[in-house]
Amino acid sequence: MKKERIRILGYAGEFAENKDIAKSLRVERILPALARNQTVTIDFFGVSGTTQSFIHALISEPIRRYRDVALENLEYSHCSGSVREVIRTVYDYMQESLDDTNL
Repeated sequence: MKKERIRILGYAGEFAENKDIAKSLRVERILPALARNQTVTIDFFGVSGTTQSFIHALISEPIRRYRDVALENLEYSHCSGSVREVIRTVYDYMQESLDDTNL
C-alpha cells in the first residue's frame, strides 16, 4: 500500500507555526490519504519547533473524523524533543475530547 509522506520543512520552514499551512496540508493531503486507509508519515526533519495551534490544525480533525484509523495510520518522523512534546499534548487533548463525547 502506498504511503503518504509530508515533509513539513518544505511547507512551514524551520519553525512550524502557520495554521493556514497546517489546514491546507490537512485538507489536501492528510484527510484524503486517511480516507484511502493509507499511512501518513509527517516528517519533521529540519524543523526545530512548532506551535500547539499548528499541530492541532494539522491533526485534530483527522483524529476526530477517523479516530482509530487516524491513530493507527498517522506516523511522525524526525521529531525534536519539543516537537514530540507538542504532538503528545495535542494527542492527550484529543483523547480527552473523544472520551467526553462518549459519555
